[in-house]
Amino acid sequence: MALILGRKVGMTQIFAEDGTATGVTVLAVGPCVVCQVRKQDQDGYNAIQLGFEDVRDKRVTKPLLGHFKKADVAPKRFLREERLAEEPTHSVGDVIKADVFAAGDYVDVVGTSKGRGFSGTIKRHGFQRGPETHGSMNVRAPGSISTKRRGPLFKGKRMPGRYGVDRTTVKNLRVVDVDADKNLLLVAGSVPGPKNGFVQVQTARTAPVKAAS
Repeated sequence: MALILGRKVGMTQIFAEDGTATGVTVLAVGPCVVCQVRKQDQDGYNAIQLGFEDVRDKRVTKPLLGHFKKADVAPKRFLREERLAEEPTHSVGDVIKADVFAAGDYVDVVGTSKGRGFSGTIKRHGFQRGPETHGSMNVRAPGSISTKRRGPLFKGKRMPGRYGVDRTTVKNLRVVDVDADKNLLLVAGSVPGPKNGFVQVQTARTAPVKAAS
């Protein structure tokens, strides 16, 4: 499974030879450095740990600084570990770039959704509003939330509250183009998070099955 870290640049569109326009999200990914490799016989599981975006020593904690010095790599802003089904083939210090993917591949993109603050039930859960005529005062209020028979308000009730800033995964996005020189990935569709938001791109776990011709 291929894995790489990066940032969301924004959205644009590209045109095919027949003039068909495709909306794509531009991702600036890599170069990422392998900071640690875990193997089944040593650690009990297979995994690879990637670091992305150099920072100064003072920006990381002392335990992490020692971790980076042991791997002989510069301190990184983002550090992510992903488990693998098979024993990893990479070694500590290897550099992973955008060319680990190719046009036509399907990927899962993990990001943090935009924060929308404290929101009501209409914006947060898609509730319908009440009537605005005949003197009705219940326009955007959530309405009844419980009954006398049941009594308490059970956990999980859809109510107003914090909306956004959640780890979100968009699956099966098709890679339209790869610019290996600039470390750019162009994927068809939208990606969670704001511009310049951190993203994690990995091979799709449940890629769509191609129909037999």
